[in-house]
Amino acid sequence: MAPFDNPFDAKRRFARGGCSCGSHASQAAHEAALPSGDAAIERAVEATMMRALFPHQAERRAFLRSVGLATAAAAVSQFLPTKFVAEAFAEAGKPEKTDLKIGFIPITCATPIIMAKPMGFYEKQGLNVDVVKTAGWAVVRDKTLNKEYDAAHMLAPMPLAITMGLGSNPVPFAVPAIENVNGQAICLANKHKDNRDPKNWKGFKLAIPFDYSNHNYLLRYYLAEHGIDPDTDVQLRSVPPPEMVANLRADNIDGFLAPDNVVQRAVYDGVGFIHILSKEIWDGHPCCSFSVAQDTIRDMPNATAAMLRAILQATAYASKAENRKEIAAAIAPANYLNQPLTVVEQVLTGTYADGLGSVKKDPKRVAFDPFPYESFAIWTLTQMKRWGQIKGDVDYAAVAKQVYRATDAAKLMQQDGLTPPEATTKTFVVMGKTFDPAKPEEYLEAFKIKRAS
Repeated sequence: MAPFDNPFDAKRRFARGGCSCGSHASQAAHEAALPSGDAAIERAVEATMMRALFPHQAERRAFLRSVGLATAAAAVSQFLPTKFVAEAFAEAGKPEKTDLKIGFIPITCATPIIMAKPMGFYEKQGLNVDVVKTAGWAVVRDKTLNKEYDAAHMLAPMPLAITMGLGSNPVPFAVPAIENVNGQAICLANKHKDNRDPKNWKGFKLAIPFDYSNHNYLLRYYLAEHGIDPDTDVQLRSVPPPEMVANLRADNIDGFLAPDNVVQRAVYDGVGFIHILSKEIWDGHPCCSFSVAQDTIRDMPNATAAMLRAILQATAYASKAENRKEIAAAIAPANYLNQPLTVVEQVLTGTYADGLGSVKKDPKRVAFDPFPYESFAIWTLTQMKRWGQIKGDVDYAAVAKQVYRATDAAKLMQQDGLTPPEATTKTFVVMGKTFDPAKPEEYLEAFKIKRAS
């Protein structure tokens, strides 16, 4: 039985079938039959009470058949009125603070965090959220550490770095949700259209958004797999995403690995072309995250849960291709991405100009999946160690579990009628090499080009 099913229907089962409750041919049919608003809350309370009274399915069904639906509902309500319980639950979960600030960088990776404001997802959770456009990643980090922001859009590796004290004092941070997967690309200046082999890139000046970013680790991985040492054969520079196209135009850099709206803007302005999408390096890689200090979660658990719930719902909406143009129109304006609508649409729809004279179609160019797999964190930690950002022994699993809150995300997804993965880790393939999160040191040891000893 799902939380919003009728608990007084003897035909309902506590088991899964074609849908989450086992009574519909599909999950879509199940969702269409769900109640909403106050009725949904009362239904969830009723279901909980019936589980407590009749934990065994056979007993519950026998009781309902013997007394009937109406009598059962009245009897249960007589002992504990569901409306009263629902109101008590709602009061207990009331946000400690409703006026909140979330910092973000103007890139399409932040789509769920941004769109949740103009499209009303925060408001539905009783929140008045100010999403604040911010100049760079270090500024986002510092403002969040200083409590100027209640939460932030951060690169997925940043909360790991902050927790371990890399680049800042150690402060425990958490990743309750991933914002996007894929959605990045390597962009090169037009003068390099005839120089597509990375083996010939020695001496290149390449930009990344931040040292603690998967852009950095993916670009380093890509270069190293082609025999280029990213520390000695090229120059890697940290450049805020909004400044990358201008630097490419000014010939300060030869290219960059950056979010797709930055890459697409370079194509739109005629100063660069798309060499490869990041999904060609690792299909399904995480990029950005919704991040919160752990003391904020402790002090404002309900407000944090409300923010996360809004973002999970926005992410679910963004995951559907038919919603992408609507979302593009909501986030393209100057107070958010400040990009031409066509640039944002090309990123979100996956139909885009590559700067080489072709129009490509890839509906998975960017995807939105909120689940913070612990294996994502473990892979990131191997790359931090590979390139000398962290030294010595690392308890990969413990750090991953502390920062990437997969179990918490799964619980909240279930409460909201979403379907979380069954496991908090998984294997995946990066440029033909399988990563097993249970064997991080073996994975690290296999690399020829690295700083780790």
